[in-house]
Amino acid sequence: MTHPRRMIVGISGASGVVYGKRILELLRELEIETHLIMSRAACITLAAEAVFTRQDLEALATTTHSNKDIGAACSSGSYRTLGMIVAPCSVKTLAEISTGTTDNLISRAADVVLKERRRLVLMLRETPLHLGHIRNMAQVTEMGGIIYPPVPAFYAKPQSIEDMVDHTVGRVLDLFDLDPGIVRRWPGTQGVE
Repeated sequence: MTHPRRMIVGISGASGVVYGKRILELLRELEIETHLIMSRAACITLAAEAVFTRQDLEALATTTHSNKDIGAACSSGSYRTLGMIVAPCSVKTLAEISTGTTDNLISRAADVVLKERRRLVLMLRETPLHLGHIRNMAQVTEMGGIIYPPVPAFYAKPQSIEDMVDHTVGRVLDLFDLDPGIVRRWPGTQGVE
């Protein structure tokens, strides 16, 4: 059985909207159909930290849905996808997903992805963490989701923020068996003492 080459991309209000943008760019290069959902808080964060606009993000997506549209196609398990990435994922969105609170499209689509046993990756952007955050991460993990904080890999010898973003989102796409060819793979420790 072949799965459609379709991915849901949520962008919530945490810092790091550049991760969502880069994922959309790479999925477009890989000819993956994308369904973008942005929270209201994501738009506020975008205005504060990015040199690109909401319209720029929407232009990268195949389809854009309002976070209020809980009747969108991607809110149903019958709408087949590869899964969903929330990049970045706020602790609010994490909490909604971990508790099954589905009063917006990001949390509803994530809930559907989990119930259909598809891959859900949350690029959680928060530090430090309190016990409630850790419990919510554990709950999502127990439900089948993957918590993927965007932590840079320094063995890749990044020279810029763009290098760090590329390595991180490339590793996220690895979780879906998608390889845009941007990850500097660990070469091993031969010859290192």
